[in-house]
Amino acid sequence: MKIAPQVARAAAFALTLIAATPALADQLIENVEGVRIDENGEIDRFNALWIGDDGRIQQVLDRGDKRPRDVDYQFDGRGQVLIPGMIDAHLHVMGLGLAQLTLDLSETSSLDEALAEIARFAAENPARPWILGRGWNQEKWGLGRFPTAEELDRAVSDRPVYLTRVDGHAGWANTLAMEAAGITEASQPPAGGRVERLPGSQRPSGVFVDAAEELIAGAIPAPRPAERDLAFAEAQKLLHSVGITAVADMGTTIEDWQTYRRAGDRGALSLRIMSYAAGPDTMELIAGARPTPWLYEDRLRLNGVKLYLDGALGSRGAWLKQPYADDPGNTGLPLMQSAQFRNILVRAANGQFQPAIHAIGTAANAEALNAIHEIAESFPGDRRWRIEHAQIVDPADLPLFGDHGIIASMQPTHQTSDRTMAEARLGPARLSGAYAWNAILSAGGRLAFGSDAPVESPDPFPGLAAAFTRTDANGEPFGGWMPEQRVTREQALAGYTSNAAYAGFAEGRFGRLVRGERADFVLVDRDPLLASPSELRETRVLGTWVGGERVFGAE
Repeated sequence: MKIAPQVARAAAFALTLIAATPALADQLIENVEGVRIDENGEIDRFNALWIGDDGRIQQVLDRGDKRPRDVDYQFDGRGQVLIPGMIDAHLHVMGLGLAQLTLDLSETSSLDEALAEIARFAAENPARPWILGRGWNQEKWGLGRFPTAEELDRAVSDRPVYLTRVDGHAGWANTLAMEAAGITEASQPPAGGRVERLPGSQRPSGVFVDAAEELIAGAIPAPRPAERDLAFAEAQKLLHSVGITAVADMGTTIEDWQTYRRAGDRGALSLRIMSYAAGPDTMELIAGARPTPWLYEDRLRLNGVKLYLDGALGSRGAWLKQPYADDPGNTGLPLMQSAQFRNILVRAANGQFQPAIHAIGTAANAEALNAIHEIAESFPGDRRWRIEHAQIVDPADLPLFGDHGIIASMQPTHQTSDRTMAEARLGPARLSGAYAWNAILSAGGRLAFGSDAPVESPDPFPGLAAAFTRTDANGEPFGGWMPEQRVTREQALAGYTSNAAYAGFAEGRFGRLVRGERADFVLVDRDPLLASPSELRETRVLGTWVGGERVFGAE
């Protein structure tokens, strides 16, 4: 992979941003239509921000308030809307970055269109030994089944190809990829995985679900450090361009962590990253006995550990209490034994690490909630147990979110993307606990919102619109899907700002635009609390600031 020209462009972009706002200067951001969540958790409107030379908020000013004298720098917002920096409570930073450098199939709407795109990408990249990518979705294609290696061979037959499904829980290989990995009819998946077979035979079809992806992964060349650095720079640039100043990175590997550390050491880390390690061994390898301190002026911390209880609904790996409506006899793939799961929770809690538990199906969510309730009594204090996704919950289990400070880290655009697929997988009678945002709040739980990028776009504004409408970009379905589960605009904004910071133990550091917190904010071209849903989805970010320094400016 040739990366030198791309590295040069990334470096030039970074230098442009550094020059845009004076570093470590006393600043007044004046003449803005400010919207923030104040010290009491209420929506507050203001006109100016005074930022100290340490990059923290000194004062939030209304129109009649006296301005500070002799500030080093004054910025005229020209009446634009200023909001807190958006925080994505669940995404995969390096997955997003690497996706910018590999094949993206997320916009394809048929198998034939995908095969044509794969062939085009391979032809344009003849030097790549493997063709890698992501984003395919057989549901969107209307295929009614998984694609096969034989079909993929039609697009590329001269080198291995491996493409991850849109949800990251299945992969599609061509024949050469399976040969490189030594896959045969005798190959068996590890626990928590499934090898799809051709009808009437034991021959692998080319699709590997959840843990079975490990069978292929070992044969794929790992990205080199320079490629990882480039991928991170691309992810950071993209996230700032849509107004995101901080993220919770789910499944951080040691290679990911070292990438972030290299960026921090050379002064190129502007994104705030709350990391959750890819398993307990990686957690201890990175952090040791306790979570790391905040590094690089509150830009990086290893908070806890990401755990997987099941797969995804689209690949029928989500673990359900009852079989899939469209696949009788299949209840999904539990990825961890009950005793093992509880042992890891105790191991994390003993070290003050915060567990972030992936649970999508009803059985997985029940397992997560019950385990937390069993263990929490032995570990009092502010633990902030996180359940990631919490997509399909048995209504009988929803009240359990109200105890022990459980946080539901959810993704509003999953609801709009998955609606028809969820109906097919479960049937109408089993949807009352699906994407149940309001029910979780009513039970006393907390919500933090994110995107799960690169599964969905990291742009938070379509997510904001989905959260209070339960409709997609076309306004469908009319009146919203299960509209009783909508949240208010104000609750949605909190989910992407103050609550997302709280979910990562970052309150008091950033997320609210209050005195003493980091000056992370965004200028946008419309008011998110007043714009119509369709207008909100089209929000344009004009500038993004982290710690009082401008890190993105629209052309």
